[in-house]
Amino acid sequence: MGPRVLLVRMGRLPYAEALALQERWLRRLQTAQGPGAEAGALLLGEPAGPVYTAGLRGGLRPDEETRLRALGADVRRTGRGGLATFHGPGQLLAHPVLDLRPLGLRLRTHVAALETCAVGLCRRLGLPDARARPAPYTGVWLDERKICAIGVRCGRHITSHGLALNCCTDLAWFEHIVPCGLEGMGVTSLSEELQRQITVEEAMEPFLEAFEEAFQCTLTLHEENSD
Repeated sequence: MGPRVLLVRMGRLPYAEALALQERWLRRLQTAQGPGAEAGALLLGEPAGPVYTAGLRGGLRPDEETRLRALGADVRRTGRGGLATFHGPGQLLAHPVLDLRPLGLRLRTHVAALETCAVGLCRRLGLPDARARPAPYTGVWLDERKICAIGVRCGRHITSHGLALNCCTDLAWFEHIVPCGLEGMGVTSLSEELQRQITVEEAMEPFLEAFEEAFQCTLTLHEENSD
């Protein structure tokens, strides 16, 4: 069975709301004590609008932020690792807020498990060549094309942020930045690779299967009125 992780289906929502919900779950997990408590929560959703984010290493100058806002996108600085990336509609957003100790993980193996999740999803949908690559190429790739970005934060064994996997994302948004600071590398999506529309909803269930397998946990749907 493995440790219990609550599944929080966020639906389609503004990225800022997803961050606020993540902070609520972080506070909940930081104060949870005693045996039988869950190992954390998996927050799963889809950004409702275009947003560029910068990580702890930066990635966006003030003039670049102004230029990106002029395109109609939001711009946010976050506490995750990594540089600049894009989030938007058609992207599967997964933020595991987890206590790594009951899962038997450290930060490095947590990141590896996230990569395994994304690879498992791709392979379940018919992309057997999806793979993780050594640093600095964190994430999941198909040849030189990145399909899934990963950036996490971890403090006192508790993680936040996670991964963003392109399902049917408008990839043109990535043309306005150097994604994750990797010059000369491309981006792709499930729909682009499979040559058919793959929605976030279609990707959800195979992703959940891959998550339970990679993290050796049991996902339990969280009901809002259960708090």
